[in-house]
Amino acid sequence: MADNEKIKKISIVISKGSLEAIYPGLIMANGARMAGIEVNVFFTFFGMDAVTKKKMNNIKVATVGNPALGIPTMIGALPGISALATKMMKKQMEELDIPPIPEFIEMIHDAGGKLYACLATVEMFKLKREDFCDELDGIITVGDFYDISTGGQIIFT
Repeated sequence: MADNEKIKKISIVISKGSLEAIYPGLIMANGARMAGIEVNVFFTFFGMDAVTKKKMNNIKVATVGNPALGIPTMIGALPGISALATKMMKKQMEELDIPPIPEFIEMIHDAGGKLYACLATVEMFKLKREDFCDELDGIITVGDFYDISTGGQIIFT
């Protein structure tokens, strides 16, 4: 592949707040930074839990309505099932040396990745800047996100 054909910038939208929804975007962002690709990550709706101080350490696996788990919805809704699935997934990730969400956020930020929260969602959930981790680069509008994404690829996870 010629240098002019290589991806130079990506912007990743993380909109869901479950463990299996947040990690793909973080893994893609980290991998892009390691490859020298400019990265912007835009957290919106429940995806903002990944950068919210009170929630980022307590993200769970979604067991209800998640066909990939192979668990019937009725079973997934039982008390403790989500906690068990979360514990099992976190154990697997630890064995693979995949860092917890707060550490991953810090790694991406320290590698030069930019992290943004969606202004409309921040207002809707009545959040303030101090509710977010220090690594968050800003709270921006969708229009601002499109502006910083110009010339790159946008990936919605």
